[in-house]
Amino acid sequence: MTTSDGERALEEFGYHQELKRSLRLRDLVIYGLVFMVPIAPFSIFGVVFNGSKGMVPLTYLIGMVAMIFTAFSYREMSRAFPVAGSVYSYVSRGLHPVVGFFAGWAILLDYILVPTLLYVIGAAALGPLVRVPQWVWIVVFVVFNTVVNYLGIESTARLNRIFLVAELIVLAIFVVVGIIAISRGTNGAHFSLQPFLRPEFVTPGVIFGALSIAVLSFLGFDAISTLSEEVRDGDRRVVGRATVVSLIAVAVLFIVQTYVASLLVPTLTSFPDGDKTNTAFYDVARIAGGAWLMVTVAVASALASAVANSLVAQAATSRLLFSMARDGRLFRFLAHVNPRRKVPERAVLLVGGISLVLGLVAVSQVALLTSLVNFGALFSFLLLNVSVAYHFLVRQRSRNWWLHLVMPLLGFVIVGYVLINADLNAKLGGLAWMVVGVVIAVVQWLRGRTPELTLEDSP
Repeated sequence: MTTSDGERALEEFGYHQELKRSLRLRDLVIYGLVFMVPIAPFSIFGVVFNGSKGMVPLTYLIGMVAMIFTAFSYREMSRAFPVAGSVYSYVSRGLHPVVGFFAGWAILLDYILVPTLLYVIGAAALGPLVRVPQWVWIVVFVVFNTVVNYLGIESTARLNRIFLVAELIVLAIFVVVGIIAISRGTNGAHFSLQPFLRPEFVTPGVIFGALSIAVLSFLGFDAISTLSEEVRDGDRRVVGRATVVSLIAVAVLFIVQTYVASLLVPTLTSFPDGDKTNTAFYDVARIAGGAWLMVTVAVASALASAVANSLVAQAATSRLLFSMARDGRLFRFLAHVNPRRKVPERAVLLVGGISLVLGLVAVSQVALLTSLVNFGALFSFLLLNVSVAYHFLVRQRSRNWWLHLVMPLLGFVIVGYVLINADLNAKLGGLAWMVVGVVIAVVQWLRGRTPELTLEDSP
């Protein structure tokens, strides 16, 4: 497709091109990888290890299989509706605009809190290494990421490439040093398939309990779809491909690093509760290479969260706000696009401001933020899978039962299971957030602000 083709496709949904189309497939894949953080297991290795009785690689393998069904749902909807807004746009057009509002409102909770959580985690990790108050780190992180996003999507994409390379270098160093340590029998380590299968501990409770934790590491592949209107040439296939490729790629990285780490503690099935669980991966790095590797891994983990991951999370959140505001679902001033930089500048600045306020208020409140983050994404995934089945099977009369019935059904069941077993605080906080959404929807209905979206799939 040419650029004009992409613009015409967008116009068929009632919009005109405002954002800059400059992203290629590789940019979207990198964006997805940075959002999911290739070294994410560094910070939660101990938790997943304890929950899976040492079978961390197996848990991530199952997690990838579990999320791939929802990823394919995103792929199908991104091809049918090549517009910004992610799950909000897809459910609005694939199911109903009112349901789409609640899908967007739900995932907005995830998108708003993720940058805040990451800033707090990064500040907590760097605080002991550099004697600076945690709130100072939060201010630095927020200002830096807001400026980069304000400069335009190309600046964000360039920085994403730098961050990804840096993370992969640190990951490669750990894997290489770890393999050398295993070959030398350090800490009794030896090569085996034990991290993938410990038959005496394999039970549905263990596997699905650990899966509920591991699945959360994959959240973020969905954010690729928020950039649909910034894809070069408007090729609607690119977003779907990037979504699936990035999910599989990050899963491979998760499995490799946790396999090596698990082999270095061959006699353990769990770490002691508390700090020993929270710093498990860093302690494994010390076993493999000494203090220098432990510090390298810890600093990389902090910067990957507080800078790289937060940067793309802020970009995704601003595009979601832009899309909902453009449709009149949120304040319309957020739909403003800077005519020179082609970015939704007011949405970018608002997300930065919210992250700053919440970050300063929630310093050291990692557990509370973590419990609230995941509800929104999982709830919206449920609605997305339903919209795939309804749009393609009912509206389009598709007979591709595998893609449009079996896969979204499996995605719905798996996500539903994880959501049901989520932390109680997550469910209570999520339900409170949805009540606020109901109030907003009712107020808009009373004011007559219920826009009719173009629901038909364009040719």
